[in-house]
Amino acid sequence: MVWRCLMSRKGAQSREHILGTSRELVMEKGFAGTSIDDILRKAGVSKGAFFHHFGSKAELARELVRWHAGQDIEMFRTLAARAEATHDDPYDQLMMFLQGFETYISNPEQPSRGCMYAVYTYENAQFDEQVRGIVSEVLREWTAIYIRKFQEVLDVHPPRMEVSARQLAEMIVSIIEGALVLQRAYGKTDMTARQSRHFRDYLALLFDKPAQAAAA
Repeated sequence: MVWRCLMSRKGAQSREHILGTSRELVMEKGFAGTSIDDILRKAGVSKGAFFHHFGSKAELARELVRWHAGQDIEMFRTLAARAEATHDDPYDQLMMFLQGFETYISNPEQPSRGCMYAVYTYENAQFDEQVRGIVSEVLREWTAIYIRKFQEVLDVHPPRMEVSARQLAEMIVSIIEGALVLQRAYGKTDMTARQSRHFRDYLALLFDKPAQAAAA
């Protein structure tokens, strides 16, 4: 039993390593430009090890975007839970949530190299319907998290102009996605966080409140 657990853990670690390496290469070269041999060389694994976890490059595409999306959604939920545990006011929760995202996306030890979903979208001819569906669903779930946060604010704080939670959610998702593309194009690591801060300034004007969370 112990041996099986150890083997299972090693297998999971090997799979994570291949996925992490694949993400680095795909973000650098695109999916079409990344071959299985590229992944094997960079990850330092055998072809047998790769095909033990992924039956084909198409299967890797599906599992890679699922794995990446799972990390993203978990990060968003963690930031939301932390903000909700710190503040009672939905506006302060939202500001802390956005500030937490800005800190995350600006981490100098793990600088963002763009957006995985943008890569998949631009190269959608490379993928089957299932993969394209996964990307769409992830972006919808991401937007849904923001819709919930904005609706909670709108329920308590009337805005200075008419706007819906969905409009605000789609705005910030568009800002982040666009900023990630520009960040990669310009080679700047602060673009996304900077645009998020500008969005907080807009929210401050919209709700006539500070552009940051109140002191806890």
